[in-house]
Amino acid sequence: MHMSSSFRLAASAAALLVLAGCASSNRRAPVEDRAKPAPVTGVSSASGQAPAKVLPGAENAGKPGYYTVKPGDTLIRIALEAGKTWRDVAAWNGLDNPNLIEVGQVLRMAPPVGETTASGVSTKPVTSPKIEARGLDNKAPAGKATTTVTATPATVTASASGGASSGAASGATPAPPSATPPAASTSEAKDVDEPNWGWPASGPVIGGFEEGKHKGLTFSGKAGDPVQASADGRVVYAGSGLRGYGNLVILKHSSDFLTAYAHNQTLLVKEDQVVRKGQKIAEMGSTDADRVQLHFEIRKGGKPVDPARQLPSR
Repeated sequence: MHMSSSFRLAASAAALLVLAGCASSNRRAPVEDRAKPAPVTGVSSASGQAPAKVLPGAENAGKPGYYTVKPGDTLIRIALEAGKTWRDVAAWNGLDNPNLIEVGQVLRMAPPVGETTASGVSTKPVTSPKIEARGLDNKAPAGKATTTVTATPATVTASASGGASSGAASGATPAPPSATPPAASTSEAKDVDEPNWGWPASGPVIGGFEEGKHKGLTFSGKAGDPVQASADGRVVYAGSGLRGYGNLVILKHSSDFLTAYAHNQTLLVKEDQVVRKGQKIAEMGSTDADRVQLHFEIRKGGKPVDPARQLPSR
């Protein structure tokens, strides 16, 4: 009995020694070393930075006829400030989505040579009148078309005061053509292009034009009062995408003149629609404003001008 107990104790001790030996010989499983940084692709080895993105039109930055997009710009605002239509600007720059423009992107602000505008509204430039030099027998002189000269402001004024044929009747010798014909004055060309304006609303004017601060006139009224087209034209924008203007209608009247009608409650026209002077195009409202009002602008070549100087007396 004593022998068997001693044997069992010895066997148990031997088993414990074997287990201890096994435990001490175990090693941890190998772990992959991920401390090394993963290789970076697409990075310039010289600078260690990703190459700068080249924005569309960057090669034209600073050139006449181009505009560099600034923070907060929208295509509608850029076009309005330049006296263009947003559709034309989008077409000239191949913009599939006019809402996607980037700060620093350079936009073409005039059609490429030989192309017309996308809107088709008064795309022909206003040119000065030309007068052919003719003799007393009313026959054009022989030779090439270089005998056609541009009328100077003095010639036009004289014709207006003395009659269209007064120069020929007096036997005056026409001035010889020059290598660079003088152009008609800008004011004359602009006057020819200017529409016959009408008042856009019947309410009183509560805010006047102020250079650099207030770009037009503000009319008071009641919600739903009619807003009327100030002159014949075409709708080039109708929507609410221009911050600070609310529901807005922009009409193009000629190559130089645009009008804008802001803060409307309801828009009654659509883009590309032809409208007539006095036609109801919207209803007065207070969108993006603190009271019911109509903000009205006249823009000449993109620059706001004082509507009070353009509109007729009431």
